[in-house]
Amino acid sequence: MLDDVGRKINYLRISVTDLCNLRCRYCMPEEGILKKKHEDILRIEEIEEIVAEGAKIGIEKVRITGGEPLIRKGIIELVRKISNIDGIKDLAITTNGTLLKQYAKDLKDSGLSRVNISIDSLNKEKYKKITRGGKIEEVLAGIEEARRVGLAPIKLNTVLIGGFNDDEIEDFVNLTNNENIDVRFIELMPLGQASRWAKEHFISNIKVLENFPDLVPLCKEDKESPAKYYKLPMGKGRVGLINPISSHFCSSCNRIRITADGRIKPCLHSNYEINIKSLIGQNIKLSDILKLAIKSKPKEHIIKKDEYEPIIRNMYQIGG
Repeated sequence: MLDDVGRKINYLRISVTDLCNLRCRYCMPEEGILKKKHEDILRIEEIEEIVAEGAKIGIEKVRITGGEPLIRKGIIELVRKISNIDGIKDLAITTNGTLLKQYAKDLKDSGLSRVNISIDSLNKEKYKKITRGGKIEEVLAGIEEARRVGLAPIKLNTVLIGGFNDDEIEDFVNLTNNENIDVRFIELMPLGQASRWAKEHFISNIKVLENFPDLVPLCKEDKESPAKYYKLPMGKGRVGLINPISSHFCSSCNRIRITADGRIKPCLHSNYEINIKSLIGQNIKLSDILKLAIKSKPKEHIIKKDEYEPIIRNMYQIGG
């Protein structure tokens, strides 16, 4: 399925909840959010139906996100259902990792391909601060369990935050020296209520290259990935840079998103949405709605480093 500028759209990201057991400062309000009514979020069966219809028009990759997806009731069942859909070749989850020790084996046994783990500090106290109470020990245990059961490759997602974790760049990069993992630095994005905070703490991923001029650029193995990958000269793993602000990767974007309340977002940085939940069970093909969303995908987003109008939704409402 091609969009109107010729990009192959084969990747669907689905948020299964906007709730989370952490309160990261750039994502969640400190007081948390009100839990939506059951009928206001996509049911497991509805998500399965959407993915199945997406597979018919070329969706091959699915990522389950949140909020924190592992707190969603029925998450193991959902993984099993999606993994059994013809045409789906890759199924992944993005998680904060705090519950991964408990669920990693069941996820693997149910058909999950791999896992991305969000971790913005390796320091116990700093991690607690940025997450407003999180325990780094739980995340590290989750990473170890994911490795043990074979959820590979493991990717660590680190949002680069000026004045907070830019002094840990070396620690994160050095993880790839002896471990076959990917550490991916992501530029802080201005979304929703935290947009002003994000702008104040934004730093470009160029700082990673400035700190590590010996990083060797790798040939882009996956042209559909937003990350530019590098490697330490003798390192086992990779260092990825995802630069949505300083260097748009819109020309190679291959994804659309669906929020937990059933809205399709053709572009992360746009307020344009299509309410697919309201159309389930109506006399209309869901595959046609997905096609419309793909055809509605803009050529590029308009967010730049120094001037932008943040979109209305917060990150936890979109699904990362």
